[in-house]
Amino acid sequence: MRYIYTSLILLLLCPSYGQDVRTMLQDSYKTEIQDLVKKQAILSAFDFIEQDSRRTLEEHIYLTEIPAPPFMEDERAAAFKAMLEDLAVDSVWIDEVGNVLGLVKGTEREKTIAVDGHLDTVFPEGTDVSVKIKNDTLFAPGVSDDTRALAMLTCMVRALKKTGTKMKHDVLFIGSVGEEGLGDLRGVKEIFSERGPRIDSWISIDGGTIGRVNIKGLGSYRYRVTFKGPGGHSWGAFGLVNPHHALGDAIRLFVDEADQFTSYGDRTSYNVGRIGGGTSVNSIPFESWMEIDMRSVNPLRLDTLEQKLYASVNKAVAKQNELKRMGEDLTVDIDKIGNRPSGELSADLPLIQRAMASTAYFGKLPELTRGSTNSNIPISLGIPAVTIGRGGVGAFAHSLDEWWLDKEAYKAIQLAYLLMVSEAGLAR
Repeated sequence: MRYIYTSLILLLLCPSYGQDVRTMLQDSYKTEIQDLVKKQAILSAFDFIEQDSRRTLEEHIYLTEIPAPPFMEDERAAAFKAMLEDLAVDSVWIDEVGNVLGLVKGTEREKTIAVDGHLDTVFPEGTDVSVKIKNDTLFAPGVSDDTRALAMLTCMVRALKKTGTKMKHDVLFIGSVGEEGLGDLRGVKEIFSERGPRIDSWISIDGGTIGRVNIKGLGSYRYRVTFKGPGGHSWGAFGLVNPHHALGDAIRLFVDEADQFTSYGDRTSYNVGRIGGGTSVNSIPFESWMEIDMRSVNPLRLDTLEQKLYASVNKAVAKQNELKRMGEDLTVDIDKIGNRPSGELSADLPLIQRAMASTAYFGKLPELTRGSTNSNIPISLGIPAVTIGRGGVGAFAHSLDEWWLDKEAYKAIQLAYLLMVSEAGLAR
């Protein structure tokens, strides 16, 4: 395989792309990547990765068909750990929360670079995750988000072993838990806790095609609000506080406030995603609950929106208690069930420059994006981190109709491999 910068040059000359893109990518890093891909170790690895496509696809299917519901990633973690052990990495272990970590030691060992794909999917226990293949397209829940990344990691390790490539610094290959939904990034939070290994650079692979270079964390708060009352018959106990009525009032009050607040300033969103409670149409419910998601590029605006939520809920509770004709007061619990920090990194950081230069090498314009991924945690801590795409073509992530097609997907693995080696340093 041989790649050149011709496509990038054409892209950068096109006036439809912003001036900042043309100036952010520094010549020194373009030269670094151009020099690196001339090395026989990289050329051999690129050839191997392309030739290994069939085995990578088989492992992709194998892992997809191992269920990994939220908080139930153990079976897939055990399989991924066994795959790393079979590849004879220097050490493999599962940490306290269930992350799989495989260490490839460097020759100098002064830094540690992590390459991550998350183990979990959004789908609940009992979901059929068997892979159906139609015209070379894979259909299965979780087939692209993020199971493809795990297969990419094992291919990258095989490329290292097959070519005998040594890097200066340690690389940790990680299958992380808890990236999706109420998992609240618990896996990567553990990795960056005091108990975790020291990580100097973080590379996540999660969704999207070649071109994505995510360096901005989209922060979010998530809440579960539970209203509680005595409950009773809709006729015989009429006059008791009604949790459902309070919930409806709280939503109305919050939406009125939140809609006005989010109509100006830094982009901020809100969503009441789930509601529940009650036993029957003719029963006053004893409990009502709702789950709320808020996101913003500005953490201060999340704090303000949180205050508006509390105020709206407390006002709805007070009103319902004023309306009661008998019985106990309505109570409420507001639990924060998710906290994903936001943050931004400078495009001048070496890791990000190398990600942009590696992306450009494959003829794609680097797109610096913002998202909610495992990289949120290191980004919020100021640790160099990027999330790059898993390649191929796919759609309908987080749905039962999710699909993925192996359309030159090996290039995404080559890109990830190139970025990893450039950041870890090729040993002489």
